[in-house]
Amino acid sequence: VDEQPVEEKPKLQFSDKRVLVAEDNELNWEIANELLGDLGLTLDWAENGEVCANLFRNSEPGYYDAILMDIRMPIMDGYEATDTIRAMDRPDADIPIIAMTADAYVAKPIDIDEVARILKRYIND
Repeated sequence: VDEQPVEEKPKLQFSDKRVLVAEDNELNWEIANELLGDLGLTLDWAENGEVCANLFRNSEPGYYDAILMDIRMPIMDGYEATDTIRAMDRPDADIPIIAMTADAYVAKPIDIDEVARILKRYIND
């Protein structure tokens, strides 16, 4: 049997890009740091939304390329931190902020198979 070599997908690389990660769970931060660091990203950790907003506020405009924002955090949650950042008077206040959550969610447009899978997980017969 002739075996063809399996083509690996080229790995995305993000050298010279810095991301602020708002995550209150240290283990989740360490996992994100390891996985995203492998993509060439430089990451800074904010252990809650207030720290995230302050790190962003005290950085030079353009210092961060994106923010990964946990939704549920103590002191200031991801929604409040996002509102605080968006309200800042700086040219990069529209920075991409990507929400992260351990809660169930459904992306739009709705994928009915995905909705059914999630409902099956949470609704007992």
